[in-house]
Amino acid sequence: MKEIYPEFADSVEFYAIGQDLTEGIQELEDFRVKEGHPWPVASVSGDVLRNLRIVSQSTKVAVDHRGAITYRAGFGDGDGDRWQEVLADLADISS
Repeated sequence: MKEIYPEFADSVEFYAIGQDLTEGIQELEDFRVKEGHPWPVASVSGDVLRNLRIVSQSTKVAVDHRGAITYRAGFGDGDGDRWQEVLADLADISS
């Protein structure tokens, strides 16, 4: 994702969201900086995670401008080529 994200940074909103409700935003930000991730991080309530059916670490969800989930992948799913397609589709929709 580090290689793919910059191409879409101006056209697709992308956030890493912490699922551990005990982690604060500063812990998430510290991890982001340590790992060199260029995208922003966010913390959310358990309701959001439940509504998106996120029950395991490293769940990836793409949501379009209407709020519809267009892609979902678990740990190890979705290689760079697939994410290139997903983000390109989202960028095209949001244009």
